[in-house]
Amino acid sequence: MSKLAFVFPGQGAQTVGMGKDFFDRYDVAKRLFREADEALGYSIMDMCFDGPAEDLKLTANTQPAILTVSVIAGEILKENGIRPDVAGGHSLGEYSALVEAGVMDFQDAVLLVHKRGQFMQEAVPVGEGGMAAIIGLSDDVILDACAKAAAQGAVEAVNFNCPGQTVIAGSTKGVEAAVGLLKEAGAKKAVILPVSAPFHSTLMKPAAEKLAAELDKTEMRDASFPVVANYTGKLQTKASEIKANLIAQADHPVKWIACVEAMKAFGADTFVEAGPGKTLCGFNRRIDKALKSQNVENLESLQKTLDYFGEVR
Repeated sequence: MSKLAFVFPGQGAQTVGMGKDFFDRYDVAKRLFREADEALGYSIMDMCFDGPAEDLKLTANTQPAILTVSVIAGEILKENGIRPDVAGGHSLGEYSALVEAGVMDFQDAVLLVHKRGQFMQEAVPVGEGGMAAIIGLSDDVILDACAKAAAQGAVEAVNFNCPGQTVIAGSTKGVEAAVGLLKEAGAKKAVILPVSAPFHSTLMKPAAEKLAAELDKTEMRDASFPVVANYTGKLQTKASEIKANLIAQADHPVKWIACVEAMKAFGADTFVEAGPGKTLCGFNRRIDKALKSQNVENLESLQKTLDYFGEVR
């Protein structure tokens, strides 16, 4: 029996205007935007709808904004009778998946990822750390270049997204040195990303420690269906295990290829990306062309996805 996976995007997918058409049409979107604003003490809804883009790009705002729109997309799918058997999320998206699986309450998650964003930014001052996407080289070559570049400053591979696309992160000098080496090694692309911190690198250890303290205060339940952990690349359902993996996730690599493989091994052959953008649909195509992917980020893509499931059923 084929199973359905919901997957949720991470940072970088945000756009001004996201969630507005869901808000106009669906009561669940109105309720969740109100709950998010209440939890945060400022209006993430206004920022999602009207920007400015500069504010939405700040990681302490980006994280709750994407989580809110992603959870709304997931809830609208469920209202339409489309429910996941398994779920996963890329980095921040893991929190959206955990809300969908009933592990934590939405308002707790919104506040938690807002603080997670703050902690990540505080761990490395703006300008002192960065990330770069490397296209077209094997992991071995990338790991080797990072080891050599580390003489200039900390740098390591942090996102194993899909075959041929890996992201590195670390100190600005370390990342720049690694990019230089990887271009020489024949990378199709080695591009510095427009992010404000070196997420998932060892430089995030102070953020992971502060996050642990916040997670201790957050009520967490066992998952109602399995959610794959970025840190292990394996399925998890126990609250205690999920919490430990979320703490480790902050300063360890995102094993996205392993996450998708674990959902596949569980029986998932259809994936719906719920939330802004369709980055994960793209990764899926590179990981396994046989996987069927849909995405839901606005009313138009929602309708396409509902039509697809109507035909499949």
